[in-house]
Amino acid sequence: MALKTGKVGTKGKKQIYEENKETLKFYLRIILGANAIYGAVNLFLFYSSVTFWTWGLLAFALVVYSFSYRWMQGMAHPVFSPDNALLDGGIDLNMEQGMAEHLKDVILLTAILQVLSCLSMYFWYLWLLAPGRAMYLLWVNFLGPWFTAEPPTNQDISEKKQRRQERRQIRKMQ
Repeated sequence: MALKTGKVGTKGKKQIYEENKETLKFYLRIILGANAIYGAVNLFLFYSSVTFWTWGLLAFALVVYSFSYRWMQGMAHPVFSPDNALLDGGIDLNMEQGMAEHLKDVILLTAILQVLSCLSMYFWYLWLLAPGRAMYLLWVNFLGPWFTAEPPTNQDISEKKQRRQERRQIRKMQ
């Protein structure tokens, strides 16, 4: 089969709107499923061994879920005209290298760790991967290039201005 070459097709507003609805529905199901499993195992099955940390980590997971999901909802918010025609489908949540990708990763990490914490509460320590990944992305995309950037060259300065600056520096040194 021959590989297609050329421009990659773009998505329309309606397609982005429909895909965003499906994506939000999928991640809501993940959130509800992880909380149902966590609640069934820790809060009902092993209720006698529930501690402050069980409730605290549940609250932490709920805050992370609500923050991430609400942010994704805000990004995917569609705009309709007065006659109910779709004007804007919102930001594509399935776009690679977008902010929504990181939010989806946070939801998935939290859901996986919440379910694994039914076996051992020590799995919650793996949530430290999230700030570690954030620091890595901050360094690679912003801080690293900023610290290691070459100083700008003064090629735009004419010879006359350069001689004048050299004379001023010599005067300051004397």
